[in-house]
Amino acid sequence: MVTQARRLPVPTFSGRLLDYVTPAFGTLLVVLLLVWLGVNLIKTPAEFYRLFLIGLTNGAIYGLVALGYSLVYGILELINFAHGDVFMLGGMLVATMVASFGLAGDSGIFLWSMILLMLVIVMAFCAAINTTIELVAYRRLRHAPRLAPLITAIGMSFILQNIALVWKGARPTSVDSILPRGEVFTIGGVAYTWDKLIVLLFTVPVLIVLMLLVQRTRQGKAMRATAQDRDASAMMGINVNRTISFTFFLAGALAGAAGLLYALYITNVRYDEGFRLGLIAFTAAVVGGIGNLPGAVLGGLVIAMIESFNNGLGWATPGSDWTQSIIFAILIIILVFRPEGLLGERTPEGG
Repeated sequence: MVTQARRLPVPTFSGRLLDYVTPAFGTLLVVLLLVWLGVNLIKTPAEFYRLFLIGLTNGAIYGLVALGYSLVYGILELINFAHGDVFMLGGMLVATMVASFGLAGDSGIFLWSMILLMLVIVMAFCAAINTTIELVAYRRLRHAPRLAPLITAIGMSFILQNIALVWKGARPTSVDSILPRGEVFTIGGVAYTWDKLIVLLFTVPVLIVLMLLVQRTRQGKAMRATAQDRDASAMMGINVNRTISFTFFLAGALAGAAGLLYALYITNVRYDEGFRLGLIAFTAAVVGGIGNLPGAVLGGLVIAMIESFNNGLGWATPGSDWTQSIIFAILIIILVFRPEGLLGERTPEGG
């Protein structure tokens, strides 16, 4: 009996060269970035600290939206491009509630009770929208070629944008400033205010609770099993449809929470804001490692810092006109050189 020996891959010269060039290129980029940041810190320390605090706050919002992308991709390997628009509709609902409740000028227990009530309402609202999208648009395409659900997701994004356009119009919708803006502490002569701290105080517990839910609860185990193998999960008694719907419900609730924080912190929402911020949040999810929850928040912080520093620093800075190009150039570099992201794990399928 003759057996055929398995042919082992033979490393080529170009392959060996690439193994050396890639780490060297990445190291060079990091060194240049650190030099650029160091020089700007020395030249304008106060401006550097101010931009750092802005990036930290914006990164927390990006991270919340990116968590929704990671949850859905982790279980379905679907990029839900409508997720950013669900977030935008949540922000518009918050703007409507703030105006309807007449919260401008209020403070104390009553204000925080109303903010908590708005949080519950907007999370339920966005969770219901996201779950309905999964039921109506994605479920029947679950076994279709990957291009079909991707195009459907883009179509749902435009549908939600047009709903917002009819609802609030093309102009930005203003939101009354109701968050406290007093000084918490000062760093380098720059004050850090309560409205920025509130965003961080919300994002960190949400990430911890979400990780505990996915890793420790029965529903979280069902989500992880479904992400691993849907057919095997169904044979083990897991209701796959209910598990996927729960994932969309959870992602929608996170989008609603991010919409509330964004509306109250930025104090205006536009009908196409979800598409723009959704692309940034998706990039953040890829940078951190899509499917990895802490990676989504880390990616959000990285992207927000780059955006903030590029928009505000003076020495050798391309300027705000180049911000979007730089962000998506980083996305391409990550996909080429480290497709699993900063915190993702390299798999045989993913390379």
